[in-house]
Amino acid sequence: MLAKKILRAIENTEMAVFAQDLNLRYSWVSNAGHSWLADASEGASDADILAEASAKRSTEMKNEVLSAGRAMRYEMAISQGNQTRWYDICVDVDRDENGEPCGIIGTSFDITDQKRREETLKTLLRELSHRSKNLLAIIQSLASQTARHSLTVPEFLVRFRGRIQSLSYSQDIVTDADWRGADLESLVTTQVERYAPDGMDQIEFRPTDVYLSPTASLHVGLALHELAVNAASYGSLSVPGGKVLIDARLEDEGAERVLIIVWQERGGPRVRAERDPRFGTSTLERIVPNAVGGEARLEYLAEGIRYTLVVPEAQFEVMHARGGE
Repeated sequence: MLAKKILRAIENTEMAVFAQDLNLRYSWVSNAGHSWLADASEGASDADILAEASAKRSTEMKNEVLSAGRAMRYEMAISQGNQTRWYDICVDVDRDENGEPCGIIGTSFDITDQKRREETLKTLLRELSHRSKNLLAIIQSLASQTARHSLTVPEFLVRFRGRIQSLSYSQDIVTDADWRGADLESLVTTQVERYAPDGMDQIEFRPTDVYLSPTASLHVGLALHELAVNAASYGSLSVPGGKVLIDARLEDEGAERVLIIVWQERGGPRVRAERDPRFGTSTLERIVPNAVGGEARLEYLAEGIRYTLVVPEAQFEVMHARGGE
């Protein structure tokens, strides 16, 4: 009666229970379901129900249990149809009423979901390590560029702190999206709005529904930061009535679709033709386009600075196509 209740209880689990004789022929199987034991009819061996390599390993383990007289536990990956499933198998010596070995008794538990979670965690840890190294490389590059164009230590600290903070804001968006990336609108709001005295009233944003990759998110965020800081200090965001137009559109360039982001300032002080080396030109013209594998152009127009960044298709994902695109 107790045995029946135990077997009934395991019917609601992923566990199968089995017994084999001394010749490792199956005597009975309970709760096999769709597991590798589903075809283990009475008298069958592992060679009859498993692929050659799996059957050989299973037989070796069970013979070792019979030889050593003690229980053993092992994991086995078994191909079932077009997928591989993992099982945690525990086998022990089965004994008769006199205590003599009469075969094998064991359990098999499906641990496929656990294995998948473990693999996902390993993948995430590898990705985290990779992205951490990338982030450190970005910080190192920013430190070098900031130091090269800073005249004093206080100036370096202010500029470098601002750039690190910009990375932090973009990184928060990427992390909140499970490392998928960031949408352009969130980057604009986070990186630009706080530098505009009248907030988004001074920003005319024409978005397109794209999701930038983590790498593109960090670097596009950094470019927006550099442009916003300069606009707030010397450009259109430094005077009442000044405006910034940010236009994002998708275009086809040959066989590839690209994202074109244009920053255009209007209504600000007249721009001088000569460049200020302390303005983040290295970041905008070299670091950012190189990081995303695209192109960039920084123009000092009389009515205001224009910055154009071309982002290749590999660095973004189109979410909801707009009419006409």
